[in-house]
Amino acid sequence: MHAALLPSGSRHWGPTVTGRSDDSGHDPAEPRAPRAEPGSPGLRVAFEPIDRRGEVYGALDLGTNNCRLLLARPSRRGFRVVDAFSRIIRLGEGVSQSGKLSDPAMSRTIEALKVCAGKLNRASVRRSRLVATEACRAASNGRDFLDRVHAETGLALEILKPADEAVLAVSGCVTLIDTRADYVLVFDIGGGSSELIWLDVRALSGEQGSDPSAIVNGMLRNPDKAMWTSLPVGVVTLAEKFGGRTVTPASYRAMVDHVAAMIRPFDEKHRLKDR
Repeated sequence: MHAALLPSGSRHWGPTVTGRSDDSGHDPAEPRAPRAEPGSPGLRVAFEPIDRRGEVYGALDLGTNNCRLLLARPSRRGFRVVDAFSRIIRLGEGVSQSGKLSDPAMSRTIEALKVCAGKLNRASVRRSRLVATEACRAASNGRDFLDRVHAETGLALEILKPADEAVLAVSGCVTLIDTRADYVLVFDIGGGSSELIWLDVRALSGEQGSDPSAIVNGMLRNPDKAMWTSLPVGVVTLAEKFGGRTVTPASYRAMVDHVAAMIRPFDEKHRLKDR
């Protein structure tokens, strides 16, 4: 998804960027784009009017803990972000215990998605990919919730398959991969699930060994050269099971043992050719 446009990973979009908040004082009818302020430590965001001369693309990632949206325009070096939104919605809160999305969590999420729908409409986005991940995959009412989202916001979200999430995770960090390496292990740790992807870099990149994008293309052409597994555990599910505020050596050891017990051999039904 996503989020796959960013080199820092499919889930990690850096510090929270909300573009323009509802109470910022800006006219909501005039979308503005974030730009980094030179000379400032970390990431700060200023805004400039969106240039409507080029088509804007949208990417929305509805995760277990966060709802994130990026709007970007193609440029010579890939994409230039023109607007962004991120909000902690805790959609997967309690799912690991109840198996269902709760009413408060769904209400919080729909309010965030209404903001996203407004940004997509104002930027006249015609091409986008809107995905939901582990919370909607695992919850028994996940599909019904997305039907409600469509009815109330107009957004049609797809539930991302774990194998597709693995491909997008690699897409998001592929520019960080040392193409001289023989093998690479990619981690994508989310709120409700974590993906681990083992890549045979030389076999995937082929003659275009110095081009990172060749790795992703190779995954799609030669899925037997990449292995993956998706664990139904993430920062939210671990915090709900073991507590997230105070972590003792004993509770940390229990977390490690819990995750280790979930890991299956990579060659057991986890090749990308099975996606």
